[in-house]
Amino acid sequence: MAEEKAVKWKSLRLQGLRQRWIMNTVMPVFAVLLLIVVLFSAGISNYYYRSMRDGMEKQAQALAGAFEEYFMDGGWAGYYKKAEQSAAAFEDKERIELQFISPSGRIQVSSTSSLTTGTFPGTDDISQAIAQNRMTPFQGRDPETGESILAVSHPLTFNGQVQGVIRFVTSLRLVSRQVRLAVLAVCLVAALCMGMVIVSNLIFINNVVEPVAVVSEATKRISAGGYGFQVENKYTDELGVLVDNINDMSLKIGQNEKMKSEFISSVSHELRTPLTAINGWGETILEDLSGDPVQLRRGLRIIVNESRRLSNMVEELLEFSKMEDGRFTLRVEEVDLQAELEDAIFTYQELFRQEGITLEYAVGKGDFPPIPGDSERLKQVFCNVLDNASKHGGAGGRIVASISREAGQQAVRVRDFGPGIPEAELPFIKQKFYKGSSKARGSGIGLAVCDEIVKLHGGTFTISNAIGGGAEVVVSLPEKQ
Repeated sequence: MAEEKAVKWKSLRLQGLRQRWIMNTVMPVFAVLLLIVVLFSAGISNYYYRSMRDGMEKQAQALAGAFEEYFMDGGWAGYYKKAEQSAAAFEDKERIELQFISPSGRIQVSSTSSLTTGTFPGTDDISQAIAQNRMTPFQGRDPETGESILAVSHPLTFNGQVQGVIRFVTSLRLVSRQVRLAVLAVCLVAALCMGMVIVSNLIFINNVVEPVAVVSEATKRISAGGYGFQVENKYTDELGVLVDNINDMSLKIGQNEKMKSEFISSVSHELRTPLTAINGWGETILEDLSGDPVQLRRGLRIIVNESRRLSNMVEELLEFSKMEDGRFTLRVEEVDLQAELEDAIFTYQELFRQEGITLEYAVGKGDFPPIPGDSERLKQVFCNVLDNASKHGGAGGRIVASISREAGQQAVRVRDFGPGIPEAELPFIKQKFYKGSSKARGSGIGLAVCDEIVKLHGGTFTISNAIGGGAEVVVSLPEKQ
């Protein structure tokens, strides 16, 4: 049931994406094509009817001018005879009907049929031509036949009085058919264009929806805990970049989750070990009734060392927590970097000696002016670096620390003579939780905290393998400008 709901929801989402795509791309195209069809239809209709009307008006003007100039002064008999001759000789009678109409609106002579002679057409063009003494067009239905017609009526005047009307009338059936065919052709072209737009958009949106669905499913698997899941990338465009980013995100989340799991396991182990030693030696001292001072001193030393280890680990965790939530700040003042380094060296020199490690210290030439910084944070960096050198490079039995001035900066170097760091692990050595292949004790966040402290001071924190073996850490801090 849950799977069916998920599939239905996925279908609705993709359908909604298609609908939005169609509304945003296809609908504007449809509106533009519809506007083009409407404007073209109106234009072609107006062109055809206007051309016919202009032609008929010119004919009416020419014939009316001839009648008024040459035939109207011959009396009614001469006018009627000339009207019959003009109607009989009218060459365009197949398309247009020529009518001579009396002032009362009755057809006196027609070029097409005697059936219309004596009838009253009753259209507005005739009455207006008679009443207003001006040429008047008419387009509409014939009152007698109901047929769509176009007519032009021109008054015939003599001595300023309307003596009759010359009327040209034609059926609009063929013209309307031509207009409809032209509009239909435009509609078909528009429909074809619209179909091509819809098909191309559907193909395009399907090509977008499919990878979106794949990426959506992948993100679901990742959010459900499938860290490290990779999507097959079959795309070379922006979708390919998106899939690469999803894969990279999934890989990094998987790596982070793995590092966090390892961190929790490591911290749990690191906490358990000193606690076990402290509890064990505490119980041993309490139950030792002999009061052997050697045994007592040995137990107390172990308890103190393990307590110090616990304190350092807790301090690292607190500092890391501050760094993660943005509470990691500095109290900047004038700092004697050489003095802070020497304090850290003094702190660890005796401890290293007890572990069989020689800590050497070298000072560069010249004076070391104070620099802006947080003395406690910087000492924390030096202590962490020295402790790291003993844990990972103590097998070499020797650690060298030095301070020097280099191009406006003060550089602190700490080198061990141990096995060094595998080249493949160097790019990740400062990442939080990362411990690499090292089996040494630690939480894996100390170097990340050191790197953050040095960056807040505007300096650089680099770790590399030294020439001749071992690893070297360089802390470079800018001097006051």
